[in-house]
Amino acid sequence: MFTKTDEELEKLSAKITTREIQQQPELWQETWSIYQDNKEKITAFLTKITEKFGKVRVIFTGAGTSAYVGITVMPYLQKNGDRTKYDFEAIDTTKIVSTPKDYLEKETPTILVSFARSGNSPESVATVKLAKKLVKNLYQIAITCAPEGQLAQDLKDDETGFVLLMPAKSLDQGFAMTGSFSCMTLATLLVFDTLSDDEKAGIVRQIAAMGQTVIERESEIQSLVNIDFDRIVYIGSGCLGGLAEETRLKILELTAGKVAALFDTSMGLRHGPKSFLNSKTLVFDFVSNNSYTRQYDLDILNEIKTDEIVPLVMAVGQEKAGQDFTGKSFTFTEKTLLPDAYLALPDVMFGQTIALLTSVKVNNKPDTPSPTGTVNRVVKGVTIHEF
Repeated sequence: MFTKTDEELEKLSAKITTREIQQQPELWQETWSIYQDNKEKITAFLTKITEKFGKVRVIFTGAGTSAYVGITVMPYLQKNGDRTKYDFEAIDTTKIVSTPKDYLEKETPTILVSFARSGNSPESVATVKLAKKLVKNLYQIAITCAPEGQLAQDLKDDETGFVLLMPAKSLDQGFAMTGSFSCMTLATLLVFDTLSDDEKAGIVRQIAAMGQTVIERESEIQSLVNIDFDRIVYIGSGCLGGLAEETRLKILELTAGKVAALFDTSMGLRHGPKSFLNSKTLVFDFVSNNSYTRQYDLDILNEIKTDEIVPLVMAVGQEKAGQDFTGKSFTFTEKTLLPDAYLALPDVMFGQTIALLTSVKVNNKPDTPSPTGTVNRVVKGVTIHEF
């Protein structure tokens, strides 16, 4: 797909999605530049809040893929963010809107970090309104791809808010969120991670190189998609659990549900969900670079391999001496082991490519994958009830 001409891709209704997956390494470099350009302003914004209140609650929120941004970064930042200043949580807008008092605390100073491709999702807008009504000291950061979206526009002249705009090309025009997800994930890590800028710059260079190798190794990924299957399981723990959830969604979206998909953790899969596995199931485990967690990844990989039920069980990740799966692997060869939250970005390109190629395989249209029109690029049909 990545080597096809635009004309060839247009015939498959796949030009937009293919190019948006393909351009992500470039967009990550641009996200780094955006962070550098805004670092002084966002640091001043955050410092003003923490100096006034001490420790504050940070809620990462969004719906669908945007929610998975927060779910992916939160476990890492709970360990590697500045915990003297922030308590990080990830809560979907869909949960906040339907049961706001379960999640919003009136007396707890809160920074609501909203992730949004368009900024016009009814749940995102409603979550902000509810938070303003229920939280006494509320501050907002909108990490969004759309300068004209409602989230960005509402905060334009608001001293209690900050808008961090992602690269213009991350405003995905295809149905599925791809570059929007990865750029918002990276931007959040850059803002809240306590690593030095030199360390962050090195990581960005590495993930861009790793993402490019996914593009270059499309034929390997195509060989996996050529297997006879109609189910996929994605496994991941910690930060890579959020990634597994997102890659599961990409399969469902781009195949319009023609391929069933499941996600779980390495420890959780055995507790019932493993019954999903059959002779037409592909299993991918995004293996952690954390030595302790990786043991559990290898355990479930070896168990499924020994069961000899599925046609493919594969580890996806980096090599780690003495802790590698003896079965099939899609391995990134870069020797410097990344923290899992950053590893999620080249990993997600692997999952996006699987979804793209599978969509074409089942004769779906990646750019407009919902043939009935009942699922939309920006969700429709949501009634927001008065609280």
